[in-house]
Amino acid sequence: MLGEFLRSRRARVRPEDVGLSSGIRHRRVAGLRREELAPLAGVSVGYYTRLEQGQSPNVSDEVLDAVARVLRLDDDEVAHLHRLARVARARRKARPERLRAGIRLMVESFTEVPAIAVGRRGDILAWNRPAHALLAPHWAFDAEEKPNFVRLDFLELDFSRGLYADWEQKARDDIAYLEGSLSRFPGDEGLTALVEELLALSPQFHALWTEHPVSNCASISRDYRHPGVGVMTLTAELLRTPDDEGQAVTVFQAETGSPSRERLRRLTESVTRPGLARPADR
Repeated sequence: MLGEFLRSRRARVRPEDVGLSSGIRHRRVAGLRREELAPLAGVSVGYYTRLEQGQSPNVSDEVLDAVARVLRLDDDEVAHLHRLARVARARRKARPERLRAGIRLMVESFTEVPAIAVGRRGDILAWNRPAHALLAPHWAFDAEEKPNFVRLDFLELDFSRGLYADWEQKARDDIAYLEGSLSRFPGDEGLTALVEELLALSPQFHALWTEHPVSNCASISRDYRHPGVGVMTLTAELLRTPDDEGQAVTVFQAETGSPSRERLRRLTESVTRPGLARPADR
């Protein structure tokens, strides 16, 4: 993954962006070549080549920061680069995911807003009724196996394209979530299997995966089109649980006093007090 990520970011940087002449009129590769990047980062071409090939397990943070500077990486991408380098240094088998009872109770305690517990592979491990009504009402609420939100978004396109006003951005955020998990848990065979499954089954996933989008996914605002209450702008806050590897709680909220807040209230009432629900605004 380290090599793929570096190559994808090299392709974004033009020679003239870093003060070089493009020279050759028809370049065989997009962006910077290895022999152009290496001296700018203060390393030999051979060393940088080995880094892209995953053959420099002892690369220093200083070299990584120099490469990041040349490639114009943002803060999230720099952190991702360092995680990928650490993966190359030491791979360990990931422990199985088990959701603590306390986390499940916390999710269920949210009664006025959607909330879910999500695992490192994008599996929804627990949800409350508002989250079920928002994210996957066609699934059984009490089903032992709940949906994986990445698989849902890419393999149930009729549903996901209807739910998200900007499906493409949601898809990029999904891939960024998996990229982050892979950099932290390279030994998770289920995570690797999920990526391979989606690469095989979804042309959209395959196309976006090659771009290697990166984001910490901590706070994301997007528009949801719900057939019962209408369009809502909701902010999803991702709260990571420090003692459960890769797990997080996500809470969806709307701005106080906004039409979205009123529609979210109606959605919640439709699943907690059905008799009070009203039709969506037209």
